[in-house]
Amino acid sequence: MGLAGYYIIAGIMFIIGLIVSNRLKSKFAEYSQVGLRNGLSGKEIAEKMLHDNGIYNVSVISTPGHLSDHYNPGDRTVNLSEDVYYGRSVSAAAVAAHECGHAVQHATAYSMLKFRSAIVPLVNISSQLSQWIILAGLGFMFGAANPTVLLVGIALFAVTTVFTVITLPVEYDASNRALRWLENNNMTTAAEHDQAADALKWAARTYVVAAISSVATLLYYILLFVNSRDRH
Repeated sequence: MGLAGYYIIAGIMFIIGLIVSNRLKSKFAEYSQVGLRNGLSGKEIAEKMLHDNGIYNVSVISTPGHLSDHYNPGDRTVNLSEDVYYGRSVSAAAVAAHECGHAVQHATAYSMLKFRSAIVPLVNISSQLSQWIILAGLGFMFGAANPTVLLVGIALFAVTTVFTVITLPVEYDASNRALRWLENNNMTTAAEHDQAADALKWAARTYVVAAISSVATLLYYILLFVNSRDRH
């Protein structure tokens, strides 16, 4: 079986991921052309959402790149790409509010976010080592397969898979918090709210693809382990 199955899975998920990514970019490009009725910029939306949630120790800053927006719990900053930071569109409002949703999660000690943050150091290690150990276990590095080494690699890869799965409720919850706040505080009209929800839906689907891909790959590695153990 070798790595052929892995390449098939990776190829399929790459194509699906590419389709979702392109759809996401087109949605954000479309909604970036829709001006927000209230005229607020992404920065102003973010600061208002933070303050409405009693959060005053988080800074909203501009960061280079496109769709590079993120919340950094380490230095408590909401990092918005320039298009979002200065933008006064539906997409800017949606992204700004979503990233503030993560800040609210942090402030309220949302359990899934705490768990995801706790395993980040282990994920960093596993993402660097798992593939090499799996290759060694399959015999592609030293010429002889070793089920024990393969199992260690699979265990490390499983940590990364858990991270991608845990990311799903974290991202969906942040979007739900964002959309609820935008609606309850009359930040968007009904039409703008639907567009913001559509944009965040496609953003979330990129994480769904990543999680499915990781789970499928993990199951494939487990199958390889079972087969290699049977041969021994």
